[in-house]
Amino acid sequence: MGSESATASEAEATDDSGQGRTRPSKRRPAAPLQPLEFARWMWRQLTSMRTALILLFLLAVAAIPGSLIPQERVDPSAVSAFEGRHPTLAPWLERLGVFDVYSSVWFSAIYLLLMVSLVGCFVPRIRVYAKAARARPPKTPANLSRLSAYTGWETAEPPGEVASRAAALLKGQRRRVEVEQGDGEVAISAEKGYLREAGNLVFHVALLVVLVGVAVTGLFGFKGSASVVAGSGFSNTLIQYDDFTPGARFEAADLTPFGFTVRDFDVEWERRGPGAGTPLFFDAGLSVTESPGATPYDYDLQVNHPLDIDGTSVFLVGHGYAPRVTVRDGDGNVAFSGPVIFLPQDGSFVSYGVVKVPDATPTQLAFEGYFFPTAALSRETGQPYSAFPDADHPVLSLVAYRGDLGLGSGLPQSVYVLEKDQLARFETPGGNPRALLLEEGESARLGAGAGSITFEGYERWVKLQVSKSPGKVVPLVGVLVGICGLLLSLFIRPRRTWVRMRESGGRTVVEVAALDRVSGGDPAAHVDEVAAALRPDHAGGADVSREERR
Repeated sequence: MGSESATASEAEATDDSGQGRTRPSKRRPAAPLQPLEFARWMWRQLTSMRTALILLFLLAVAAIPGSLIPQERVDPSAVSAFEGRHPTLAPWLERLGVFDVYSSVWFSAIYLLLMVSLVGCFVPRIRVYAKAARARPPKTPANLSRLSAYTGWETAEPPGEVASRAAALLKGQRRRVEVEQGDGEVAISAEKGYLREAGNLVFHVALLVVLVGVAVTGLFGFKGSASVVAGSGFSNTLIQYDDFTPGARFEAADLTPFGFTVRDFDVEWERRGPGAGTPLFFDAGLSVTESPGATPYDYDLQVNHPLDIDGTSVFLVGHGYAPRVTVRDGDGNVAFSGPVIFLPQDGSFVSYGVVKVPDATPTQLAFEGYFFPTAALSRETGQPYSAFPDADHPVLSLVAYRGDLGLGSGLPQSVYVLEKDQLARFETPGGNPRALLLEEGESARLGAGAGSITFEGYERWVKLQVSKSPGKVVPLVGVLVGICGLLLSLFIRPRRTWVRMRESGGRTVVEVAALDRVSGGDPAAHVDEVAAALRPDHAGGADVSREERR
């Protein structure tokens, strides 16, 4: 049994002398890689196109939590609320950096590895391309008739004359030409399409430029929005923003210290035809102060005509109505007076808003409802609606509440949302909500000792987007250059053309062949074109005696 095992583990081999010898059937294991060899292997793996595609996919996947889970730099209050709802999960997400995805170590690592992989992909290709671009066209194959695009004929012209015309023709087609001369034979090799690979490389370099530009913009830029009532001012400080999204390396101290006042806002509506209710134009008149102590100047802010100050751009992106109300509390004192921003809900500018009155006594008051710019009643439902977006007949419809607004809890609240957990609604004797329908200048009492509200009129407000995108031109240039490179790589077809002239029996045999280096071309048509230009009947020489074509 032992001899059988030994025989099974060895293989019989015969050397050159015919004598038998035995050797193990199993090969010796490969030697482990040395540190330098292992580093080279890792570099080849990282700089492969497959790895670059995997990293690009991972980058897209890694960005998903930033869209689904609240981010600390975007909305800290939402993060706090999320932690309160998920006390067990939140600490783990905090350790993983999920609440600040784009500044996390793992997201930055994927981004940097992707850029390194792209650099490693195209840098060696640039070196290979530079060498190929300097190389001469390949030598003429020995048997041109084996190529699919081929034709040949005989002529009485000397080989030198045909060669001169062939070289001039191919150079006129902007091809790189190489002439080879031998005993009674002249061969011309021509090639074009070198820019195809250049376009491919330009596309990949442009992709890297876009990644770098986006990274710079995302790291050091910001974007925010603010709603400003006409007649009010805005200063470029953090507390003035409704929402603010800073870059990972942006600090609030980097904000440009400018300010402005929205003097007025004008809007003109289309009143007739199928486009009735469409705004024809709207613009805001600003009084701008670029720095503390600077002289103010006027600026007309319009759509697609932003205000630019030291790299910070202010865009006009929306507008709406801010009803002006006066609220008196149960003691008869004015607890609130001023405009309140209502948010448009549809194209007719029916707007929803909330009025919070924390200073009212003996209990806090609140109102929520709708502003109708041109109020009308529906014949079918009897419900109010706005017949036109301009303020032709403004009406304010509100429901009143009293109780605790919850502002002392320490949790932030949105000015556009009313927390009703500790509020009681004013109701009619029948138990229905008491609806307050106010036209301009009208007042409504809430009840004995509860106070009143007056609809004084309305103001207009504008929605402004403020952003700073350092290096924003870099991604734009990268995209444009990348498109150009992609077009070059798609539409330029590398092609090699050969023309051979040799003497045979006192005549000259001419052969023309071509080969495309990419599929989808028509080299046969090119061969026909070259042959038609070189044949004696085209050049005014002797008649054709033989033609062969494949």
